[in-house]
Amino acid sequence: MKLEEGSILNLRLTVEAFSGEIHITKQSDERRQVEALPNLASLSDADLKRLIEELQHEEHEVSYRRRILHGKIDILRAELVARLQKSGGRSVLDDVDVDRLTDILTGKTAPDS
Repeated sequence: MKLEEGSILNLRLTVEAFSGEIHITKQSDERRQVEALPNLASLSDADLKRLIEELQHEEHEVSYRRRILHGKIDILRAELVARLQKSGGRSVLDDVDVDRLTDILTGKTAPDS
């Protein structure tokens, strides 16, 4: 894939919860651009009805996907709350040495082996 200067590359990072696998997909693969309506005066009544039915079907699919996503978000939030309750509210990041991590990422020091 060749990118032109000033072009925007839309990627989405997906981390699979159980396997820890990471998938990167182009956002345009799943997100469709909003299409303009056709010239309504040129459509017959049957065409208008068909277009309405298609858009209603698409709306139902989007709504279903949204409900699934909300369910996943609720499950993840519940898991986070349960973990925080177990740890007394301490984050796993409390033990991170930010200065050491900064040095490693900027190449000032080597990571521990």
